[in-house]
Amino acid sequence: MPGISPTREEGPPKIQGQTTYVLVHGAWHGSWCWKRIRKRLQDAGHQVFTPTLTGLGERSHLNSAAVNLSTHIADVVNLIRWEDLSSVIICGHSYGGNVISGVADQVPERIRTLVYLDAFVPEDGECLFDLLHPPEWAQQMRLQAQTAGAGWNVPPIPAEHFNVNLRDAAWVNAQCTSQSIASFEEPIRLNRVPSRTHDATYILATGWDNSPFRVAHERAKAKGWRTLTVTCGHDVMLDLPGELTDLLLGS
Repeated sequence: MPGISPTREEGPPKIQGQTTYVLVHGAWHGSWCWKRIRKRLQDAGHQVFTPTLTGLGERSHLNSAAVNLSTHIADVVNLIRWEDLSSVIICGHSYGGNVISGVADQVPERIRTLVYLDAFVPEDGECLFDLLHPPEWAQQMRLQAQTAGAGWNVPPIPAEHFNVNLRDAAWVNAQCTSQSIASFEEPIRLNRVPSRTHDATYILATGWDNSPFRVAHERAKAKGWRTLTVTCGHDVMLDLPGELTDLLLGS
């Protein structure tokens, strides 16, 4: 309207001592898996974002064969840009390790610390299937996509396989949704200049069998990252929410 100058709306000023957390879920999960951690961090006075990746959870209606790792990296990069976040502690669980690696590569100036929570640690050109140990896991997931997912959709692995605590296992199975196989097959592209590195922590969950993340844990050690272990199943945010919150607060 004449005489009215448009102004840019900005969020509330950041409180002194307040930290910004972005928590990225793993395969087949959604924002719902972070609800206990989110509340604890918010109660401690921090700013917390728990995006659900395209095609999963409450966004499962957007799932398609075209959804891939690049889609999920863009989900989080765009959140950070549009919310104008900076000095972010970003935590990726499981498959989310691939996502946060791509995010940190694209917006390194906005990231303070990377936390890999029982997660994959990819190098340039690797996809999730390259990182699975033993490789029979990848073969099984491809077979499931062919037999039960119309050739492109991978049904979730049951919570029992990951030793999710008995109280939550049935709920997790009900909440998890299928995921596009393209997100597991697309190689990550990392272009980060070597000097643009971040503080990084790796947390390994040791309370479940046949974990493929021990290799990632060793890779983190070789990179000189801070490494920690917790004794619980793969879904640490559900099994040990209090302990995980304390670890994030100390990041």
